[in-house]
Amino acid sequence: MVDVVHDTIPHYYGLGVNGGDSFGGCFYVKGVIFGERFGFYVVDSALVIWEAQFGDFANGAQMMIDQYIASGEAKWLRMSGLVLLLPHGYEGQGPEHRSARLERYLQLCAADNMQVVNCSTPASFFHALRRQMHRNFRKPLVVMSPKSLLRKPLSKLSDMADGTSFSPIIEDKALNNDVIKKVIICSGKVYYDIQEKAKELGVEDVVLVRIEQLYPFPSDELSSILKKYKSAKIIWAQEEHKNMGAYTFVSPIINQILSTSTVHKEESLHYIGRGESASPSAGYMKTHLAQQKAFLDELFK
Repeated sequence: MVDVVHDTIPHYYGLGVNGGDSFGGCFYVKGVIFGERFGFYVVDSALVIWEAQFGDFANGAQMMIDQYIASGEAKWLRMSGLVLLLPHGYEGQGPEHRSARLERYLQLCAADNMQVVNCSTPASFFHALRRQMHRNFRKPLVVMSPKSLLRKPLSKLSDMADGTSFSPIIEDKALNNDVIKKVIICSGKVYYDIQEKAKELGVEDVVLVRIEQLYPFPSDELSSILKKYKSAKIIWAQEEHKNMGAYTFVSPIINQILSTSTVHKEESLHYIGRGESASPSAGYMKTHLAQQKAFLDELFK
């Protein structure tokens, strides 16, 4: 479904807009429709949103994303404000309903060509969309966000009131910075899984840091945060497999931050999460839950 908003009037265009929808689920058709609508994506005054039922389903349009969205400005000087809504997150629904292939979009990022966010609150999502329309330039916006967070009241209206804005990084407040032994950096839904486990164990020597915007990466903000925790082990935690997700993208960036830090110069980033895999996820809920438990147990051992 594509939602085009122009002059505050929403217009909806389904896959079958030029005829029947008998092939609406076909990867080929998704790519064709994505390309056919490219004219909408470069309209300055429109908020155009292309949403996949699950982020995995964007695979059929990957060619168009590579050729037009990620590199269109560099090749043809055509700015695009397209928003891609790609539900993404480990929720036990199997390998075809789990991964929007975050790693692929991050691999396409260079020279400030687009934005990739993994919003963990409704307020963060709201501000990302609002910012998309109020800036004086246009960049594609890729939004990773799991369906399960839609059912949780995680923001207040005051989080979206006057004087508030998008935060590329969110730090939990520690009672005493000097006693913190681990700084766990993560992105997206897994934050709530980690937070729940920490509360269950009564852990008070760990602080969580959420990366809401993965590209452009908030290096300066993260550097300022890490300097406060002088004795802490720095960990990247993710629910995706090690060869997927954001780890391979953020690892050299965070290690560069640590190497230039006066506090963590001898420290390197530690990874805790699932191991490497050819499949995006397990095919059975029981296996998924066992992997999730093992990952969280290792994080707090």
